[in-house]
Amino acid sequence: MKFLLLSLITHQPDPVPGEWLDPAARLKEVVDTAVLAEQLGFEGFAVGERHERPFLASAPPVVLSNIAARTSTLELWTGVTTLSLLDPVRAFEDYSTLDNLSGGRLQLMIGKGNGTAQADLFHVTPDDQWERNHEGYELFRALWENESVTWDAKFRPPLTDAVTVPRPLQPRLTIWHGSATSRDSVDLAAKYGDPVFSANVTNPIEPYADLIDHYRQRWIAYGHDPADARVGAGTAGLYVARTSQEAVERYRPLFEQRLQFARETGLPVVFESIEDFVDRSSALIGSPQQVVDKVLRYHDRLGHEVMHLTADRGGLTTAEQRASLELFQAEVAPALRATVPTLRRSFA
Repeated sequence: MKFLLLSLITHQPDPVPGEWLDPAARLKEVVDTAVLAEQLGFEGFAVGERHERPFLASAPPVVLSNIAARTSTLELWTGVTTLSLLDPVRAFEDYSTLDNLSGGRLQLMIGKGNGTAQADLFHVTPDDQWERNHEGYELFRALWENESVTWDAKFRPPLTDAVTVPRPLQPRLTIWHGSATSRDSVDLAAKYGDPVFSANVTNPIEPYADLIDHYRQRWIAYGHDPADARVGAGTAGLYVARTSQEAVERYRPLFEQRLQFARETGLPVVFESIEDFVDRSSALIGSPQQVVDKVLRYHDRLGHEVMHLTADRGGLTTAEQRASLELFQAEVAPALRATVPTLRRSFA
């Protein structure tokens, strides 16, 4: 099993002391965390894409390029690139440049995205975001794999013998399809033989497991070998401590802030208590053995071989976050890597 840290670069006051980092400091903190991730042995670091408060993640290729300059082996993931909002030509130029600068470490995860900013800033709505994502994916793939492209597009001007530069370092890029609920997204992944990454964050496991079951069914229907289907899954939180009691009590104020934010912004509240959150969500909060057991329970249902963990402190001190990540890599990750095989060492 492979492990990534993921940041959506949230920008909020710390839930305990209430400190507020300015944007420059917050962005630097994310890059520093990615450097730490490589030092501790995580395989990758992912940066999401959001275009509204409370996030600072509007330019993933810029942040990932900074991370690339300060690391040497860390895979550089997006989580997700909202391709429905982007001109596929411009997205190709950004990510091909990143692929070259990083020595071929790019791992792209795409998704149609959501949020009110899509309509306000980009005039993309729920009515057309899926179609835009589908077209963007096919054009992006064609640009990546062909020196010259002729394309009749609906959402951008047509291309005739278009040549895009720089040409990427990886001749064929693995494109993961991120999805929380969209069957269209996982069907597109299955059609092209691509892996899928389940968000696996907001709800208990059932709806995500149903979506992965659908992906595997569609994978077979499109004529692919069932053994080649690849799945990743997210987690809703992380704090590993020596005992479960210590982990839960330290995470309690972080959960309360999360609950308050959801209620203030109208987000659905699925878990009303920290105990319910630890028990029924994908959050990994507990002792090393408890975390191992929980991941294996989820793996029995999802069959995932890649997992992302939160990269953000979210109220922990820097020392507490580091101690949790170190304990995860020392006692959790080795047990999971030994138990759950990774289908391919490199996804290129």
